[in-house]
Amino acid sequence: MTATDARTTGKVSPDTRPRPDPAEVPALSIGGVSHSYGIRDALVDVSFTVAPASFTALLGLNGAGKSTLFSLITRLFGTQAGRISIFGHDISLAPSEALRLLGVVFQPRTLDLDLSATQNLLYHAALHGIAKGEARLRSQEVLTRIGLADRAGSKVRDLSGGQMRRLEIARALLHRPRLLLLDEATVGLDVKARADILTHVRQLVTEQGIGVLWATHLFDETAPGDDLVVLHQGRVLAHGPVGRIIADAGAHDINSAFMRLTGAAAETGGSPP
Repeated sequence: MTATDARTTGKVSPDTRPRPDPAEVPALSIGGVSHSYGIRDALVDVSFTVAPASFTALLGLNGAGKSTLFSLITRLFGTQAGRISIFGHDISLAPSEALRLLGVVFQPRTLDLDLSATQNLLYHAALHGIAKGEARLRSQEVLTRIGLADRAGSKVRDLSGGQMRRLEIARALLHRPRLLLLDEATVGLDVKARADILTHVRQLVTEQGIGVLWATHLFDETAPGDDLVVLHQGRVLAHGPVGRIIADAGAHDINSAFMRLTGAAAETGGSPP
């Protein structure tokens, strides 16, 4: 039925266009995103995707643009150019639908040190409109999952750095998001605490099917099976499985691959050949 037929008959034809398989919709899609602070470019035409139930490492040195990108994804900054969507929801056009699917752990700690672990979670739950009874159940659930059930009543200031980070992850999971962003989540932690946090986040991917974007400047926080985005001076130099990026760079490990990519980018004025 044509549009003219619909107007004259009062009938509307059903939409028979094929709909995308939900399993094929990226958890996160970044398309042509650029951002500047005055005359300084922080991000230049950044594009990549994060698949559902996958671990993607965003690898870049300090100042690469990782935190700026996170601020755009979470709408702390407005999008100047390009498009960002979460499970198909454009964050500029449908921010509520997009952000309810998102959990975030920022680099600076944002816990209230004078409240207990549970009180921090209940406050966060209230911000998300979760009823008190449900909030308490979810708080117990995430604290158990994160290994902090025995510290539920402890003030945050009495927790170790690693425990505080785990509590922030628990808080980010409280509203049951499908995508989790973590910005330099292990900064300032000792080797064991770093390993524990990373192991737990990887378990969220395999056991709960959460998509993860893990921003880091540490090479040893990537694994051979990860998807990897190399960000340098605001530009994506490579995106794909870790093994393929290493092979394409003609390197023997991620450290040397990163050095080759960033060295080539410097020689060509921003983008690798």
